[in-house]
Amino acid sequence: MQDAHSSSSHAVYSIKLHIVFVTKYRRKTLTPELLGYLRGAFVDCLAAWRCHLIEFGGESDHVHLLIDIHPALNISVLINNLKTASARRARARFAQHLSAFYSKPLFWHRAYYVGSVGGATLETVRAYVDARGTVEHARKSEAKRRKPPA
Repeated sequence: MQDAHSSSSHAVYSIKLHIVFVTKYRRKTLTPELLGYLRGAFVDCLAAWRCHLIEFGGESDHVHLLIDIHPALNISVLINNLKTASARRARARFAQHLSAFYSKPLFWHRAYYVGSVGGATLETVRAYVDARGTVEHARKSEAKRRKPPA
C-alpha cells in the first residue's frame, strides 16, 4: 500500500477507503471479463474525482475497492457516482449477459460497505495524540482515564 501523503494548497492528507459493492439480489453476474471491465470503469471514474484505485478484487457477486481519496469529497456522493457510472457502463457493454439475470436495468444493490483504512491501529493513534503537548497535559489525560466513572 502507498504510505505517501498527498497535498493541496492547504492540506496534507492520506485518506484510504475500503469499499464493497454487492450485485442486486447477490446474483452471481460478475465474470472475470466483467470484473476486468469494472476495474477500468472504476479507474476512470475515480480519476475524474481526483482519486485513485489502489487495489481491486471481486468474486461473482461482489467487488472490493481500496481507494485513495481527496479530503474535499462527500463520500456518499462519490460512492453513489461510482455505482451509477459503473452500472451504466457494465449494462451497456454486457447487456446480453446481464439480461439473463435482470429484466430491469439493475446491477448493484443499493447498500454498500465503506471503511477507513490506515497503517496504524486506533489505539496507536489515540496514544500518539494523547502524548502530544506538555507533560502536564499528558498527566491530566492519564488521570482522567484512570478516574472511575461517577
